[in-house]
Amino acid sequence: MTAPMPVRPPEPPEKPPPPAGPDKAARPASAARRPSRLLAPLRETGKLFALAVAVARAVFRRPFQVREFIEQFWFVASVTILPAALVSIPFGAVIALQVGSLTQQLGAQSFTGGASVLAVIQQASPLIVALLISGAAGSAICADLGSRKIREELDAMEVMGVSPIQRLVVPRVLATMLVAVLLNGLISVVGTLGGYFFNVIMQDGTPGAYLASFSALAQLPDLYISEFKALIFGFIAGIVAAYRGLNPRGGPKGVGDAVNQSVVITFMLLFFVNMVLTTIYLQIVPAKGS
Repeated sequence: MTAPMPVRPPEPPEKPPPPAGPDKAARPASAARRPSRLLAPLRETGKLFALAVAVARAVFRRPFQVREFIEQFWFVASVTILPAALVSIPFGAVIALQVGSLTQQLGAQSFTGGASVLAVIQQASPLIVALLISGAAGSAICADLGSRKIREELDAMEVMGVSPIQRLVVPRVLATMLVAVLLNGLISVVGTLGGYFFNVIMQDGTPGAYLASFSALAQLPDLYISEFKALIFGFIAGIVAAYRGLNPRGGPKGVGDAVNQSVVITFMLLFFVNMVLTTIYLQIVPAKGS
């Protein structure tokens, strides 16, 4: 006879899972862990401001990269001086012709010089500088830093204890700021001369009235706000280019996308900051003779 087979006792019933809370019942766990896409622009903006603060702090640290600063200054100046001079002439001419035509209709042709020169110095010159710095120099800076990032050169510098921000970003941002200030003066002079030529030659204006209206309406703070705008625009262009270059996505293709994004973001920020600075200046500094 064979021994009877042992009977396995039944397993205890499994405990039911705890009821899900009202906030977790409506969405799966993967959706709860996934960051919201609506907050992505805020995170990117915060990182951009954090980089700007880090660069501002690293400016006063030693050692300062003098050689890198001189090389970047020469590079930025070499790619922007000639386009700036060529672009400022038609800008000054268009402003002078448009303002001259408007003043003729209003019977105030004697104020053509002052109005056109103020428009060139306060608005056109800083914007031309910003567009050239961000389009020519900023794109090159972004591409350079992005290529270094995907080749893991920046990670190697951090491993060796070298700060990429102090070593690479700070000289480039300072170079863009200094070149922007100098280019602003060049564009103001060339644009004013171009407006003077087109107003006197093509609209039969008198040189004396052109210069007299300029001296009657213009004042020294107009030049100060123009140079200050150029300084701020150069800083913004350098920071945005460096930020997008330090954070490329998707390998070499991501570097190209980062360059395009840096130019577009810089343009949007520059026009917004220009509106804010112009509004503050017009509220603080009274017009001459008022």
